[in-house]
Amino acid sequence: MQSQICLPEAILHLMLKEWQMERPKLLLSVYGGSKNFSLSPKVEQAFSKGLVTAALSTGAWILTNGINTGASKYVGEAVKIYGGHDLRKRNTVGITPWGVIDNNADLIGRDVFRPYQPLGNPLSKRACLNGFHSHFLFVDDGTLGKHGCQQGLRRKLEKHINLLKIHPRLNFGVPVVCVVLEGGPAVISTVLDYVSSVPPVPVFVFEGSGRAADLLAFLYNELEADIKDDFLMRIKQVFAVDQSEAFHLYALLLQCMDHRQCVRQNYIIDVYVQLKFILL
Repeated sequence: MQSQICLPEAILHLMLKEWQMERPKLLLSVYGGSKNFSLSPKVEQAFSKGLVTAALSTGAWILTNGINTGASKYVGEAVKIYGGHDLRKRNTVGITPWGVIDNNADLIGRDVFRPYQPLGNPLSKRACLNGFHSHFLFVDDGTLGKHGCQQGLRRKLEKHINLLKIHPRLNFGVPVVCVVLEGGPAVISTVLDYVSSVPPVPVFVFEGSGRAADLLAFLYNELEADIKDDFLMRIKQVFAVDQSEAFHLYALLLQCMDHRQCVRQNYIIDVYVQLKFILL
């Protein structure tokens, strides 16, 4: 689907009417590194079990970039291990740039079954889809091998879903939550977009997962301390950037902390078990 011509209401109609997905009561939008990274067993279990428990207990949809590497691969593994046997409740949607998918021509067709090999070619610079996602939306802006074109459509879709009433008797829409696992510099800009939006979107950061998540968690915990010089050095080392880019990212991180009441660490289960009781 091309983001220039697809309206979010048309996509939501596809998801609810054609795909017959259950109307969500919560939207968990997961961001993180697109390349593979390692998690400690403790962090991986906290993320995997927390994410899927929150999703299943509240009737949530999970959104990722859908590829079989990085954060979305961890989401797929979480769904595989903790998702249960009812495939209809595994509402895990990949919103994926068409130009990054390996063998994407294999997916073209109408009203036909198209087999897709998710293993991938180790020599290819493109990515495969993660097979434990239940649905995919492809965004094509004409570029090849480039991430990011899906972001505008993804945010528009999230905002449109937020307008849905979670229950006819309740006068509020579907809550949207951003979840951060590791991540590169672009994730910091994404977090700022969420926490500074109107209304603000809460962000849950998994400390210990690496890079952007750890920088956000560190600054959240040490905001009152005089850490600027050391923190700039940490940014340079984490992202392998020069001084100018480190200053830019530092400024973005500080802007995120201007909305620090919207940033939380590793608390998905606690918050959304409480939400479950509200929904029931």
